[in-house]
Amino acid sequence: MRRLLAIGALLGCYPVLLASALWPAPLLFGLVAVVSYAVEFAAARLAGGLTELLSRMHLGTTLRFAARETAALLLVARVSGAASPWFVALAAGLFALHGARAAHSGLAIRLRQTLSSMPVTTRNLDVSALRIPKMPPPFLGAHRGLRFLGLDALPVLGATFGAAAGAAGAGVALLLGVAGVLALLPYVRRTRPLGDRARVLEVVGEQVRAYDPEVILYFSGATAAAYQARMWLPTLERINRRAIVVLRERGMARHLESTTLPMVCIPSSADLMSFRALFSARLCLYVSNVGRNVHMLRIPTLRSVFLNHGDSDKEASFNPFSRVYDEVWVAGPAGRDRYRRARVGVRDESIHEVGRPQLEGISTEGPKLPYRTVLYAPTWEGWNDDLFHTSLITMGPRIVRALLDHDPQLRIIYKPHPLTGHRDKSAARAHRRIVSMIEAAELARSKARHPSSPGGAPEIRHLIVTGESPHLYDCFNECDLLISDISSVVADFLASEKPYAVTNVAGLPERAFHERYPSTEAGVLLGEDLAALAGFLDGEDTLARARIKLRSYLLGPEYPDALTRFDAAVERVFSGS
Repeated sequence: MRRLLAIGALLGCYPVLLASALWPAPLLFGLVAVVSYAVEFAAARLAGGLTELLSRMHLGTTLRFAARETAALLLVARVSGAASPWFVALAAGLFALHGARAAHSGLAIRLRQTLSSMPVTTRNLDVSALRIPKMPPPFLGAHRGLRFLGLDALPVLGATFGAAAGAAGAGVALLLGVAGVLALLPYVRRTRPLGDRARVLEVVGEQVRAYDPEVILYFSGATAAAYQARMWLPTLERINRRAIVVLRERGMARHLESTTLPMVCIPSSADLMSFRALFSARLCLYVSNVGRNVHMLRIPTLRSVFLNHGDSDKEASFNPFSRVYDEVWVAGPAGRDRYRRARVGVRDESIHEVGRPQLEGISTEGPKLPYRTVLYAPTWEGWNDDLFHTSLITMGPRIVRALLDHDPQLRIIYKPHPLTGHRDKSAARAHRRIVSMIEAAELARSKARHPSSPGGAPEIRHLIVTGESPHLYDCFNECDLLISDISSVVADFLASEKPYAVTNVAGLPERAFHERYPSTEAGVLLGEDLAALAGFLDGEDTLARARIKLRSYLLGPEYPDALTRFDAAVERVFSGS
């Protein structure tokens, strides 16, 4: 319905423009033209996918602007006559303006294609020899933007005040359009050397060889999954070997947090497998099982190790694909046991327990605030129903409603998985319901808060985390309790030794649930009816010792620390033992 209303508002102006031009009614034409421009720009920003839909209906942006210009020409023809020299000047100016737009779009496309076709892009490497130019301002370099199309507002609105004003507006718009073309030319000329594929690979290769990488972190995937590589960057910065990050998708580096590690993005598999500058490395670490891993696995000089992006009881943590790697590194004994039970072909001697170095900053102390905080961190819906562990769809809104109703002095941090709604749109709908509930609760609380209320009462603000910040581990430190699903969140949270509850989405009997998912043994089990929630929030904590014991099983021993064990595993590869 909203989309239909938006389309109606966007297209409804044009019949009125035509009618007011033929009438003629210049003032009405000018007023409707202003409204049409405003609706056009608002639709481009807010209507999400609307302009693409109109293009598929053969009512694209350029056609709509041309229709408005045609209406302006009809208005001038009706008021001043087609024989007027100003009418001719306006028509010629509008045609020339379209030519300037086409020239600008062509240059912007050429610029974008040159940059997007580079065989390798880098970060934290000195590639000044390539003399990569600075990019033009967004309004100048965008070939699909409305700014250059919007120049026709000058002649169109000028036509409201007469043929001469319209022609003058066309002249000014044409000058601005030509100026945009001339301003873009130097950027295009400076990027021409970047089209030399062999030279770009040679220059980057020289810098990588100078760095002489020893360890590679390899990542390929959707931008929403960038967290999988992001979590390992601080660890690799601290090991005793030189590490480099190899990416496959253009623009992925923007989604990785700031790091001192060099990065190279090589989209082409042929370029990757012939990029000999990487061959000095001995070890390649993989954080996810994706099809593009095979390109790196074909390099025989690299010892391949599957790190994964978190230890959990999910089926993804003992995927049969893992047997293609030379080694599999897990956090603790639990990871080894998962592969043993699953019998997916991963040999026990190929499995090494290296801890979870990322968890160093997680505190075992609560936030020590005058109120308690519950972190609700559900997982996503998985790639298929076998991996479906999320509580969002069936339980999520009811969990949050129960928390909101339980105690006004209870704070909620809601942090869904980055891939939520990626496969099942009902998960996205449940997420939006939860966000609305929390926002409504915040609004009601702010209205109830009065300036004359006692100053000693603590101010509680719920938190919805859908971006990269605050980090999940920061949320661990801010909370007293966790509610989550079967995922690596549970195993990582055990580093805090705080109480946690796990949702039983499948409705398994309690004993069978704990046997199948060992990471839940020291937590409270939340069934479909949420009967155990009140006891979890207010009952006595009887599982503290069980959590400490389970922590060692899942994450390995406390001493030596995880970074020391991880670094030792890296050194073992280099020593050949």
